[in-house]
Amino acid sequence: MESNENLQPKTDLNQEKDENDTEETATNTEDSLSEGVDNTSLTSFVPESRLKLQHFQNKVEAVKQEVGKMIIGQHQLVDQILLAIFSRGHVLLEGVPGIAKTMTSKVISKTLSVDYSRIQFTPDLMPSDVLGTSIFNIKTSEFTYKKGPVFSNIVLIDEINRSPAKTQAALFEIMEERQVTNDGIKYKMDPPFFIMATQNPIEQEGTYRLPEAQLDRFIFRIKLEYPSFQEEIDILKRFKNSIRDVSFDQINSILSAAEIEEFQGLIEEVKIEDQLIEYIAKLIAETRNHARLYIGASPRASLSILKSAKAAAAIRGRDFVTPDDIQYVSEPVLNHRIILTPETEMEGITAEDVIAEIIQKIEVPR
Repeated sequence: MESNENLQPKTDLNQEKDENDTEETATNTEDSLSEGVDNTSLTSFVPESRLKLQHFQNKVEAVKQEVGKMIIGQHQLVDQILLAIFSRGHVLLEGVPGIAKTMTSKVISKTLSVDYSRIQFTPDLMPSDVLGTSIFNIKTSEFTYKKGPVFSNIVLIDEINRSPAKTQAALFEIMEERQVTNDGIKYKMDPPFFIMATQNPIEQEGTYRLPEAQLDRFIFRIKLEYPSFQEEIDILKRFKNSIRDVSFDQINSILSAAEIEEFQGLIEEVKIEDQLIEYIAKLIAETRNHARLYIGASPRASLSILKSAKAAAAIRGRDFVTPDDIQYVSEPVLNHRIILTPETEMEGITAEDVIAEIIQKIEVPR
């Protein structure tokens, strides 16, 4: 009995010691976490970021609904144009005539409460017709710079490949540096500034191929496809009682210039892990070493993937980038920046095929 009685207090002491050790360990753990992480900043950051992203998503969805009033299908086109706008990039739309390239551009610009300008490129168009020119003022005996139609927030350049290289080259500075230099004076563009250019890849007569330096300044080249069978039926039903053009008056403005700039700044705060940055670098490096490619992608392509992947994550409601975001934007970012070898072209392999092969080859970070 004595031995049992002696054992009981020892057990209680052990339990108390274990409980004390557990409490001490928990206290030390909390202290170490408090020292290593700023809990206040995390608490304030996450809800605020989510609220902003929700507002951003609502605005994007409202823009899509407005575009859907006039455009049937072409959902990926609308998504990628919005990605480019929020990534501070420019877009080249490529497709056969009659598949709503120009119409979609005009409708999207209508949903944005910003200045809009359209320039029809022709073989006789001069750089001064786009950028502007200096005009002599008789009253002041001085030259005055008259700005061209490119001074706007959204500029639609229709059939960009119909103008000669001299006029195309006039866009280099304005697309990259968002400014025009005339007589040594720099004229900045008012933000936001976004160029949408269209071209017909089929027709070759009377056209001038865009140089690689020009193509590289577009964040995306979006290839438009024919509508599906059901979409074709929906288009016919919409116009079965009237073949007159649908009025743009039914399109409401959703985003202001200030909101676009706000969302562009928000997207820059989207986080991307170092292993995903390395993943982007591996994708680009593979384009430079691929046997089927004559020329790979430039560092500008890497930055374009980075920026547009952040925008894709934000539109999907996340404040961090995933491999899916990177893979989604890689094809429109790279398809106009890589050049296939002649042998590859003869085999009928496209740039999109090679990009898909590269994405499959490079291991996705875990």
